Amino acid sequence: MSRAEDSGAATVVVVAMAGVLMFVMVGLGAAGGLVVAQRRAQAAADLSALAGATTTGDACVEAGRVAAANQAVVDGCRLDGAVVSVVVSVRGPEVPWASRWSEVRVTAEARAGPG
Repeated sequence: MSRAEDSGAATVVVVAMAGVLMFVMVGLGAAGGLVVAQRRAQAAADLSALAGATTTGDACVEAGRVAAANQAVVDGCRLDGAVVSVVVSVRGPEVPWASRWSEVRVTAEARAGPG
């Protein structure tokens, strides 16, 4: 084998490895964004349930107000006696595989009431 036949082989390998590395980094970035969104959703759900359980007015209205203050939307609210159960969702990260017409939403639920 002569040197002329191997010329440029390393360039092909480097370009291929750079493409694989970029693909992995995009996936890790999307996964990290989903984890952050889930934590935000759970925090909003916990705070909304606590606010609903401690209010003297309408529990679901108060839960919705607190959720909105945390950039979340109440998808469900149920009052069983003094126990408030809420389901909230937040907007997830921009992921490369979602189309511009679809939106990633992350949901969480929480329950609060007397002891």
